[in-house]
Amino acid sequence: MFKTVSNAWRIPELRKKIIFTLFVILVFRIGSVIPVPFLDIAALNNIMDSYGVDGNNFLAYQNMLSGGAFANATLFAMGVTPYINSSIIMQLLCVAIPALEKLSKEGNEGRKKIAAITRYVTVGLGLIQGTAYYIFLRRSGIIISDWKDGFPGVFSCAVIILTFTAGTAVMMWLGEQINTHGIGNGISILLFAGIISRMSVLVSQLSAYWTMAGQGSTKFYFFVPIFVVLFLFVIWLITFMNDAERRIPIQYAKRVVGRKMYGGQSSYFPIKVGMGGVLPVIFASSILSIPSTINLFVKAQTGFWASFFGFFNTTNVAYMIIYFFLIIMFAYFYTTIQYNPVEIANNLRTSNGTIPGIRPGRPTSDFIAKILSRITLIGALFLSVIALLPLIYGKISSMGNMSLGGTSIIILVGVALDTVKQLESQMMMRNYKGFLD
Repeated sequence: MFKTVSNAWRIPELRKKIIFTLFVILVFRIGSVIPVPFLDIAALNNIMDSYGVDGNNFLAYQNMLSGGAFANATLFAMGVTPYINSSIIMQLLCVAIPALEKLSKEGNEGRKKIAAITRYVTVGLGLIQGTAYYIFLRRSGIIISDWKDGFPGVFSCAVIILTFTAGTAVMMWLGEQINTHGIGNGISILLFAGIISRMSVLVSQLSAYWTMAGQGSTKFYFFVPIFVVLFLFVIWLITFMNDAERRIPIQYAKRVVGRKMYGGQSSYFPIKVGMGGVLPVIFASSILSIPSTINLFVKAQTGFWASFFGFFNTTNVAYMIIYFFLIIMFAYFYTTIQYNPVEIANNLRTSNGTIPGIRPGRPTSDFIAKILSRITLIGALFLSVIALLPLIYGKISSMGNMSLGGTSIIILVGVALDTVKQLESQMMMRNYKGFLD
């Protein structure tokens, strides 16, 4: 990977793209540390510490995706979450609504219209989330009223909500600028930059446990190095599974057109093991964070509700079991949306392609569905192991919730590998001489 980046840096055009991408990341990080106006920063830090932004709730989830900007109520506090949610919503609607499905199949123009709708939905979601965050801040007593007479709080309300919404729009625009003038997927790069900024928090947590080991808790002399080894192992495992795929052989029939013969070629249809990426984990963790988020406002201490909300604590074995099954369920759900075995079988028949040993039509679609089911199960089990390993280790070692969980590591490794692949493909295009030799 480092060799690829080094080789790309020597190419002037790619060097300009890399510098532009780094500049956008710098702008993003600057905006992530500038708080919005009319806030009591000291009170904000105290309330976020009391709510546990490193725990298992929506606040911690949002803070992780924003690279710590959410806990500090900065310009980019909403992060890329509104855009991610908007993209997921549009994917689901393109399957459920025939008009959008038809629009998505109209080539480049259709994709542009879908992208425009996605932008509008992103701004709308940013406005909704910004309003909800403002209400949370106001109820927590963090808002400093700006007007003494007339309409107390109205101006500060408008400024704070519009600032959060504008931050969402600016982050979306920055991501699109990376897509056009930089390297990699813009939104993924910003998400990567936000999560990688949390590495310092992880290092400080490990340092704190190592200090505790020197103060008498000698077990951490063993658990801290094991955590580092597991961290590196998880990175290797994700890298290994990222390119894993099942290749279904395809044989194209020969046909004569005029005096020429076409077809007769052999190819394959690739099915990635981790086709859903990190989305099943994000869906599962989002749903399981809802009860803990409700408990932030209810604050049940005793009785039935205290036991109920404790059931969704990350250290609870029942939580881990539910988390495991939700990841598998959402992995199958996402595969069902992305792949239609009947449509794939019809496309193969149209192009005179067949799977050796499988008859065209219904048998082909059943065979593809069977392969998809098996591959999805393997990918879902892989995601479950990556997501649950930090939780299980935290429970065994008493190290609690670390700042980087399985979801963060999957995103980091996936984005890094995709960016390197884009660099390699662009270098290959510039070194390929084609038919001029």
